[in-house]
Amino acid sequence: MNVAGPTSDDKGLTPEEQKVKNSTTTALALELPFTIVGAVLVGGALGYFLDHWLHTRWLFTLILGGIGFAGGVREVIRRLP
Repeated sequence: MNVAGPTSDDKGLTPEEQKVKNSTTTALALELPFTIVGAVLVGGALGYFLDHWLHTRWLFTLILGGIGFAGGVREVIRRLP
């Protein structure tokens, strides 16, 4: 569903092609937040276990969580059209 209205890219598309484009855009919009959250959680979890193993306080959790966030943002930017 294109809330902003038709764009110049939408002209000349059949209704079936428009439906496919809208569903692809919706699927991407629903998937991207999970990409960022998943990357932060994986990085943070690895950091948490490293912190407990090495007896450090939040050092690796913050570092690997930040790296996970940067990786998640990079993946979102890569997937955007």
